[in-house]
Amino acid sequence: MKDIADAALNAAQVKGAGYADVRISQRVQQDLVVKNGQLAAVSDDASQGFGVRVLVDGAWGFAGSARLDREEVEEVVNRAVRIARASARVQSQRVDLGPPVNSRGRYTTPIQRDPFAVPLSEKVELLLRADAAMGAVKGVTVREGSMEFIRDSKLFASTEGAFTEQDLYESGAGIEATATNPDDVQNRSYPNSFGRHQGAGGYEYIEGLELDRHAGRIAEESVALLSAAQCPSGVKTLILDASQVALQVHESCGHPTELDRVFGTEAAYAGTSFMTPEKLNQLRYGSPAVTITADAMTPTGLGTFGWDDEGVPAQRSHLVKDGLFVGYLTSRETARVLGQESNGTMRADGWNRIPLIRMTNVSLQPGSATLEEMISEVKDGVYMETNRSWSIDDRRLNFQFGTQLAYEIVDGRRGRILKNATYAGITPEFWNSCDAVAGKDEWRVWGLANCGKGQPPQVAHVAHGAAPARFRNVKVGILK
Repeated sequence: MKDIADAALNAAQVKGAGYADVRISQRVQQDLVVKNGQLAAVSDDASQGFGVRVLVDGAWGFAGSARLDREEVEEVVNRAVRIARASARVQSQRVDLGPPVNSRGRYTTPIQRDPFAVPLSEKVELLLRADAAMGAVKGVTVREGSMEFIRDSKLFASTEGAFTEQDLYESGAGIEATATNPDDVQNRSYPNSFGRHQGAGGYEYIEGLELDRHAGRIAEESVALLSAAQCPSGVKTLILDASQVALQVHESCGHPTELDRVFGTEAAYAGTSFMTPEKLNQLRYGSPAVTITADAMTPTGLGTFGWDDEGVPAQRSHLVKDGLFVGYLTSRETARVLGQESNGTMRADGWNRIPLIRMTNVSLQPGSATLEEMISEVKDGVYMETNRSWSIDDRRLNFQFGTQLAYEIVDGRRGRILKNATYAGITPEFWNSCDAVAGKDEWRVWGLANCGKGQPPQVAHVAHGAAPARFRNVKVGILK
């Protein structure tokens, strides 16, 4: 692969590129699905190829190919240079990357058990045990479990002297129980919704989830939801579980701090952003209880790596500190507009996509409370857990979320189970109403493997550390 990288960089310089980088990726992925006691699907996929970015006359060009040979390298570089020269004709401002980045080294995700060395039978047996536990609960009509494993071997090199190699592993799994009656359908999933929970690690990550131990509980909860009371409507104190806090961070802090969205150079899927540059170090995004970081070194985080796809080292930076908006997710190019240097958040979904600003591990830092303490201090409220639906406007301001499960809180105690729970708000008002966050013992890193962005579309795997948190005077239920 090094020979291919050297050939691409040499060809780019010969053809007039002021800067060039090359990414080579070899990726393998395995997916398993068990449904209603049967192995429903097994797939093993592999992809390899390379992509070349060039700067010519101050404009970008990009091209890639699945053919890893010298002749193809020459053609791909030619194509990237032609695209850059065409782009330069309509470029309003030359690209400035700032100081050179010449990182060198190797990074491998820490793993104890290589998931691709674990027998398929062992994986299927675990999913079947969880399936059987869900099936033992009367009223459950559909049971599903899944696993996913990824190994991505990446090489990055640039004309500035950068040369990095990475082997990134991911392992994920999840189960879901669906209960039905003639009038209703209710779902419960574990550890998270939308198929599975995923992390950077080996098969030990799957074993730690203990799917079979939690299967009976989520099945019973799905049945209980069929006869549960509807979530009441009103302005109440809201407590969210850690997984729902993680999604709230993703949608209302992670996306709006992507600096390409702020500048309007990216708007696909998630829109632009209300967190514009004049608000930097001025906007009171949240209460003093709210500190949010982007940390590409968080253990088991899907946004954890050695270097991003511009060769910038993994690092930790603040987006919100003690409630004040203080930072963005940046690329080398966008950071220079603000007189800064990149905080290492450029990643591409494979060799055939250009890198975009993506969340790493964007996390709400833990506080000092506990979930039970927060509940004990609430007179009239609702506790909600596990996302069911989300909606947010294209500037990331107005939102409404729904959860699978909720409980009423009356005089400091959990009361009835509630279904179809929803809450709504405006991002800065909502985070300013946060008066408590649980501590380190209840803080978890939640993997999200379906974050869409870009055209052509790219799917990023990101993560969010979060603990249960409490919010005062929030609109819950259906408000007229």
